[in-house]
Amino acid sequence: MKTRFWKYLAVCLIALAALPSPSWAAGYTQTKYPIVLVHGLFGFDSLGPVDYFYGIAPALRSGGANVYVTSVSAANSTEVRGEQLLVQVKQILAATGASKVNLIGHSHGGPTARYVASVRPDLVASVSSVGGVNKGSKVADVLIGAVPNVTYSLANAVSGLISFLSGSPTLPQNARAAAASLSTAGTLAFNSRHPEGVPASACGEGDYQVRGVYYFSWSGAQPYTNLLDVSDPVLALTAIAFEGAKNDGLVSSCSSHLGRVIRDDYALNHLDEVNQLVGITNLFETSPVTIFRQQANRLQGLGL
Repeated sequence: MKTRFWKYLAVCLIALAALPSPSWAAGYTQTKYPIVLVHGLFGFDSLGPVDYFYGIAPALRSGGANVYVTSVSAANSTEVRGEQLLVQVKQILAATGASKVNLIGHSHGGPTARYVASVRPDLVASVSSVGGVNKGSKVADVLIGAVPNVTYSLANAVSGLISFLSGSPTLPQNARAAAASLSTAGTLAFNSRHPEGVPASACGEGDYQVRGVYYFSWSGAQPYTNLLDVSDPVLALTAIAFEGAKNDGLVSSCSSHLGRVIRDDYALNHLDEVNQLVGITNLFETSPVTIFRQQANRLQGLGL
């Protein structure tokens, strides 16, 4: 009797293992509108074999999503980057025949996507902010007060090189304007002009839907996550600026809130959130790729 039971259990386990995971089922990420990914500060679409959203676009496409990765100035003000993104959104809509897009922005890409949704809500179905600087970053506040002018010149040169190597050499770079946009004062001014989805309280949720646009956010809260990731020590150092407040190394959890907060405490840091550095993230947390796929499925469920 016992032998038969264990044989039956073994057969059931093998059958379950053979079934495809629901998150990787066909059509799981197939949204009504194209998904448009927007990079953050010092970001790019791709540098040779390295994608900013490492492995994320192919994973979304594998489930049926129509995905576009945009490229805006590596360093510039939110408004300048937002206008650049708006041009690309219009191009994507013209190419696909779609009426709207789902914007997903990381870091400075969050406010950049919010700008487009604010000025042209008719073109945007949703904005998802990933580790977004929605109420400023204390790291930016510290840098503004401590960085000499020559450092901004160097940052502009680095930003220009990044844009050149990623195939967008003509994009203007302005590191000082980027720092101002990402500061607490800068985001406060931006939010007064573009308040959609921003929480009224210090660490709450914002409106889930404004003028037909759905708003979401998620972020990490563990600056150091993998011994093999050379960027982790840097993020562990910048995390000191937050004086113990929950953060991902560059943005506090509360500052990342926008609209419906999916989670603000993934055991991921700011780069892990988009599967950098080349996929070296926390082995004991949900894969960033899976989190993006789950969001695409969430949008699908809303008919977006």
